[in-house]
Amino acid sequence: MSSEMTGETEEMKDDEDEEEMKDRDDDGGDEGFSVLSDLPVEITERRPTCHTCCRPVKVCLCPYLPAHPLDVSTCLYIVQHPAEESRVLRTVPLLAACLPPVKCKVFIGRRFTDERHPELAAVCKDAHTLLLYPGADAADLEDLASDFTTTAHNVILIDGTWSQAKDMFLRNSLFRLPKQVQLRSFSSSQYVIRTQPTNMCVSTLECAAVALSIMEKNQNIQEVLLKPLQALCSFQLQHGAQIHHSKEHLIRNGQYNKILPQNKRKIRRMQKLISNQNI
Repeated sequence: MSSEMTGETEEMKDDEDEEEMKDRDDDGGDEGFSVLSDLPVEITERRPTCHTCCRPVKVCLCPYLPAHPLDVSTCLYIVQHPAEESRVLRTVPLLAACLPPVKCKVFIGRRFTDERHPELAAVCKDAHTLLLYPGADAADLEDLASDFTTTAHNVILIDGTWSQAKDMFLRNSLFRLPKQVQLRSFSSSQYVIRTQPTNMCVSTLECAAVALSIMEKNQNIQEVLLKPLQALCSFQLQHGAQIHHSKEHLIRNGQYNKILPQNKRKIRRMQKLISNQNI
């Protein structure tokens, strides 16, 4: 037998050995999967959820919601950043649960245009629409109280973190159309389970509560809307959550334990927080 034929024979034998080993590996793999498939599957039951407030039944907030939706003439339009939709402890669902569906509408997105959001665009172009967002050009809502006696108004609120809200405000030309207003003063936020930039920053629900109480000339509205928020925070604190002080509070008291920013713009923002200037 020539050396060439011997080489071919050995090569064929090697191929057969390799194929046999592969078959054994395949059989072992199938056997492994078979063993795994026979293992018992532990089925975990989901906690019962309230269909009204969408909270676990154990911490249901329905007893803290008004028995009937509040009768208001003002219509709220919430433009919500997509990241807020996935947060468990958000305040907009509580706000919506207290108002008639036609008086509280939520639009989710980052960019809003006439073509994609014709209803919201029409509201922005309405002369009786206000955009509640602070700024140098914003009028104090309290000073416009006389305008709300005869005509119902719409109010647009931006729901997101402060940086998200700022980005949405700057990048959407529709939001330049309504009259921009702000609230003159706030007490500290009662939304203590989430960190705010400054002591004067409040949640979307708190902002809406104050605005509606002014526009509807009914201070009781604020109390009714804040009741489920207070209950939410109380439940969370009872189940291990911690009170979150504002970033301003932490910096002023030397309790801000995160790495300080290197970016000059962020450093200036931190300095403004310390000196209690508007950011």
